[in-house]
Amino acid sequence: MSEQRTRWGWHHLSKEWAATLVADAGIKPGDLVLDVGAGRGALTVPLVEAGARVVAIELHPRRAAELRRRFGRRITVVRADAADLRLPTRPFRVVANPPFAITTALLRRLVAPGSRLARADVIVPWHTARRWVSGEGPGSARWHTTYAAHLGRPVPRSAFSPPAPNGVALLVIERWPERGPPGRMRRLV
Repeated sequence: MSEQRTRWGWHHLSKEWAATLVADAGIKPGDLVLDVGAGRGALTVPLVEAGARVVAIELHPRRAAELRRRFGRRITVVRADAADLRLPTRPFRVVANPPFAITTALLRRLVAPGSRLARADVIVPWHTARRWVSGEGPGSARWHTTYAAHLGRPVPRSAFSPPAPNGVALLVIERWPERGPPGRMRRLV
């Protein structure tokens, strides 16, 4: 493994799995979707094919430049740290395979007060997904009145190159309907 790959902690999602995850997310033409940790565009391709208005967030300078060359004006590329991301002021979706090191910071930002997040489908380490789904995620007493978290389709380690070092999961966070959560939050794991 090269020093560059180790430093950036990148696990490339296969083309087939990227297409499956975007289909599962139910992206519709015109949806504003953030692809956080876009890498070389594994998720960006099926998002564009689904008709989404894609904002690809990528900190690595060469990968950001590659995204700009590859997609041109079909997407917006933002070279930024995903943990310090400015969110859209209109409703948006997230479909992402972010660096695992920034997962908690990203999730906290997505569910922060004032966020216009409609739904996020995010690949995260298994322990993070379990914590968020069980209602033990950071700030859950605050955000669970606005959002529900559940597990999406199981994602095998083999869906990545190199394989993810430990178990991963697809964490889905969705905004509750206007009336809020039904009764008390229930444990899902």
